[in-house]
Amino acid sequence: MDNTSKDRDARVGHKSADDAFFGYKTHIAMTPERIITAATVTSGEKGDGPELANLVQKSRCNGVDVDVIIGDAAYSGKDNIKMATEEDIELVSRLNPNISQGNRKDEDRFDYNKDAGMFVCPAGHMAIRKARQGKKGQGTNQAMVYFFDVEKCKTCALREGCYKDGAKTKSYSVSIKSDEHKAQMKFQETERFKLLSRERYKIEAKNSELKNVLGYDRALSYGLSYMEMQGAMTIFAANIRRIVKMMAK
Repeated sequence: MDNTSKDRDARVGHKSADDAFFGYKTHIAMTPERIITAATVTSGEKGDGPELANLVQKSRCNGVDVDVIIGDAAYSGKDNIKMATEEDIELVSRLNPNISQGNRKDEDRFDYNKDAGMFVCPAGHMAIRKARQGKKGQGTNQAMVYFFDVEKCKTCALREGCYKDGAKTKSYSVSIKSDEHKAQMKFQETERFKLLSRERYKIEAKNSELKNVLGYDRALSYGLSYMEMQGAMTIFAANIRRIVKMMAK
């Protein structure tokens, strides 16, 4: 019997639309010198974007001044853009129209999985297909519609208020507005944005180090609390390795 089936915290996440995993995700923030300043651990289905504010807060508590954030398109949601603007932070994250969710209530928000290119519902189920509606070239009247497996919706514990009994389909629509996020669109066309974007490879390299060098590609025990402990030890080791390397130069 596979012991992982006993782990109620682990969930199915996606590295791409066709590549799934069962477990957890660790979201990290680090300095340009590659010192990790903050981390959060979530179940595998959670999106990256919602963790940004927490990572910024933790980094500040650890004595880091945050004036620039460099990340991929998963971090360019409205809430993150608003937070960055209010706190005078340059958000170097290219806009993705599929993650603009308007003014939905928090409990109605679905997470966008950038690797799979699909939305995940609050229960952790990923959309099975998507389709664009509206006339091409008329961005303000278009929407991207994500369709879910209705058989899962019928027995979902969170179906009340989300799935209507007897419905043959369950979909989630996201408006695509060509005139949205004008300031961010303007910023991402600047030379500064392009220059800062080149630094993003460092976070990918750090993730590779954690997994392939320090063995953080597999959970040693079950449960978020144990994963957080494993993450803390692994990150501590990674930071010590980096500090020693910097001191040797």
